[in-house]
Amino acid sequence: MRHPLGEKLYYSIGEVAKAFDVNSSLIRFWEKEFDEIHPKKNAKGNRKFTQSDLKTIELIYHLVKERGFTLEGAKTHLREDKKETLSKFELISKLKAIKSELISIKNQL
Repeated sequence: MRHPLGEKLYYSIGEVAKAFDVNSSLIRFWEKEFDEIHPKKNAKGNRKFTQSDLKTIELIYHLVKERGFTLEGAKTHLREDKKETLSKFELISKLKAIKSELISIKNQL
């Protein structure tokens, strides 16, 4: 995730939106559109997202915002190739982290 939230059990919609630098309304919209996102709700109806929800949201963010998929395209991709897509996405994330670290080291030279 772009802005790590730590290792809590649950995250509020505000924390999730801030981590992805999007509006809470987009997170609510994605929740309605994607069956894979299913936060728990307390008695007041406040959403509590799990680590699993965050990984799914991160993958949706990657597909829609970074790769330019339509919502239908992202849904199909998740439904048909979730395991492979997640594997590729994790690899891309690791490579980005390595690149960032190498740039940081270069700038210190």
